[in-house]
Amino acid sequence: MATRWGLCGAGKISHDFSVAMKTLPHGDHKIVAVATRSLECANAFAKKHSIPKAYGSYEELASDPEIDIVYLGILHTKHRRAGLMALQAGKNVLCEKPFAMNVRQVEDLVAASRLSNVFLMEVMSVFRLLAADAVGDIKLATAYSGSPQLHIPRSVEKELGGGALMDIGVCALQFMLMVFNGERPESIHTTGVLLTSGVDESMVVVMKFSASRMAVCYFSIAVPLTNDATITGSKGTIKVLSPMHCPTTLEVHGEAKQYPLPDPSLPLNFTNSTGLRYEAEEVRQCLLKGLKESPTMPLSESVLLTELMDECRKQVGVLFDEDSQ
Repeated sequence: MATRWGLCGAGKISHDFSVAMKTLPHGDHKIVAVATRSLECANAFAKKHSIPKAYGSYEELASDPEIDIVYLGILHTKHRRAGLMALQAGKNVLCEKPFAMNVRQVEDLVAASRLSNVFLMEVMSVFRLLAADAVGDIKLATAYSGSPQLHIPRSVEKELGGGALMDIGVCALQFMLMVFNGERPESIHTTGVLLTSGVDESMVVVMKFSASRMAVCYFSIAVPLTNDATITGSKGTIKVLSPMHCPTTLEVHGEAKQYPLPDPSLPLNFTNSTGLRYEAEEVRQCLLKGLKESPTMPLSESVLLTELMDECRKQVGVLFDEDSQ
């Protein structure tokens, strides 16, 4: 039986997720409903993607008995409310990055999933699901992610959860936790440049892990960066070519290895978004095994990731309204 999906949100990432789903066997995955705050918008999205049902509220989506799992493709400022609604209704949930606005909100979602005994997972980097060759004992990992986004409201406005960290830096930090096997760093030092809106324009994060291992991240919504990452160890180097959050090429000891993605049936909003198929299939396999979280992206790692993000924001002075609630 197909895993039946309900989409919470009808924006750009939900479009790309729907296109990615079409690259998977129809007998395994089916989008049965989409919901947004505008029924007109939901109807238009459903027609475009051949989705049977459209709802004008998230409540209707959460109460639909024909949905196995809800995909949260809405703004992260709304993840806690919509996620709790779905989890408390007994729905499994796949949540886009960042998981929520701070660690307290993430812990609320984790607690709700356990209370309802349902599956919960944060979207993961595609690199996590690619076969990575050993580089020996890892000594240093670096990641650079940046693009000019100062003209995009959701990237710069505090009320929309903006800033380089929340927008693109989360992928770099998640990458580092993957490289260092979910280990908590011994220290983290952050410096950044803030916009007049109070969110970070650019940020540099340096982390020290056990055994004298280091990680360096630089991300910005003001300038274009290489959008790649490098893992260096005692036996060589793996370079994750752009875009590092959804790569199709790795350079292992200088030799390129290709991980091609299926061609999309409709134009995509974000590069290589058909790679979202991997996380959808990860969810299905977990549900078939009766798991409540993914061993590949455990909830403990999502909590740690958000704790690191909270600390980065604290060190550069970025505070959201949700931090005082």
